[in-house]
Amino acid sequence: MRAYTRELVQRLPAVAPDLRIEAFEGGDNFDLREQIGIPLEIARRRPRLVHFLTPYTPFAIPARFIVTIHDLIDLRFPQFAKSKVQPYYRLFVRSVLHRAARVITDDPRTRDDLRELLGVDPARIAVVPLGLEEGFGEGVVPEETPRPYFLYVGNHRPHKDLETLFAAWHGLPAGSGVDLYLTGDDDLGERLAPYRREDARIVFLGNVSRERLARLYRGARAYVHPSLREGFGFPMLEAMWCGTPVIATSTSAPEPLREHALLFGARNVEALRALLARTQAEPDAMRGRGAAAQAAARMLTWDRTVRATADVYRGVLAA
Repeated sequence: MRAYTRELVQRLPAVAPDLRIEAFEGGDNFDLREQIGIPLEIARRRPRLVHFLTPYTPFAIPARFIVTIHDLIDLRFPQFAKSKVQPYYRLFVRSVLHRAARVITDDPRTRDDLRELLGVDPARIAVVPLGLEEGFGEGVVPEETPRPYFLYVGNHRPHKDLETLFAAWHGLPAGSGVDLYLTGDDDLGERLAPYRREDARIVFLGNVSRERLARLYRGARAYVHPSLREGFGFPMLEAMWCGTPVIATSTSAPEPLREHALLFGARNVEALRALLARTQAEPDAMRGRGAAAQAAARMLTWDRTVRATADVYRGVLAA
């Protein structure tokens, strides 16, 4: 959400000079700033259109408005969410979305979730894929490591299903000698005990800079995304942008990049293990797949995202 907000605010004035854009910020979920201060500010400024970049909005909005919803993972997997999330989305967010002039989302999967879970008319939903900053990873040398490695980038929430990744990696033949690198801190503790190997390691990288992240993508044998569901799956785009083969669940790969990923069914340990082994057995084919994916990924830039978003604005204003 932070990257999306930052790129829209910074790029809209140059990409859409015909539109005058003013930003407002502040507030927290259901605090006075969000529910009273922002509506008063909107009433004072009298914009023709307001774009809320997250589902955390005022209830009363004195202008036409658009809302961006990146995903509905907490509704799709309520067992992993806080108890207050369900009523918030099903009562508050549902009402807001039904009053919005348009709803923007990143991928057709979330458009389908919006229809199924919140009853939003698909005709009112605009799918605008996310993008990446131009030049990401260019001129960056691969990360130097003692052994080859697979890479996962993201948080460790339950819907990411890292246990399937650990089990598949642990089941590779003895002597494979490929480490497993994950961003973030080791917050899994004893849950990792069954997956330890003598010939390879699970390595937690903590927080990494954008430059090092590009090096990690470049050096990885493959990027692996075992998630049960994603909104867009930003790390898969980053990995493909760097020319790294991507292995992902069929329910997480973003639609514009699906044909370039090696797909497996969610929670299917055996299928993922076979794909990990394939990256070892077919290095030339994997390099070719990475190069083809890179060409497709580099079509998805932030400027393209912002231009498509500005077109949604224009369509609403012209209606």
